[in-house]
Amino acid sequence: MNALIAGFIQWLEKIPHSLIAFIARFSIAAVFWKSGQTKIEGLAIDLFDGTFQISLPHLADSTIPLFKSEYALPLLSPELAAHLAASAEHVFPVLILLGLATRLSALALLGMTLTIQLFVYPDAYPTHGTWAAVLLYLIAHGPGVLSIDHLIAKRYAHN
Repeated sequence: MNALIAGFIQWLEKIPHSLIAFIARFSIAAVFWKSGQTKIEGLAIDLFDGTFQISLPHLADSTIPLFKSEYALPLLSPELAAHLAASAEHVFPVLILLGLATRLSALALLGMTLTIQLFVYPDAYPTHGTWAAVLLYLIAHGPGVLSIDHLIAKRYAHN
């Protein structure tokens, strides 16, 4: 029985890092992208439901009031916080999905996650803990071979 369990564990340990990292990148990027999409109008892209609208993005009418009431961060004005959050939730997920500046982007989203946990939704720690675990994995292990970061590292390793 011990040999069977040990064999099963060895089989599981062969799951490639690049597969885990790609799934982590895709999943965490989707979480933040979808959140960012609720804050803006003019740019709507959802590959799963077929939404595709590209025009000049701007904050949705409901975004700043949301940052004044429900989100109410202590150190930033609602206007600045709304613009920063909407921008971060679009830029960093795209970078993470592409695997470009992955560790830096994951670190930025981890900071955002901690801010949300501490100041906005402290009771949502199971969700935020899951996000943090995924982001910490990417920070610690990188994006894997299916990434622009890997291509850049490979190119400069030969020079």
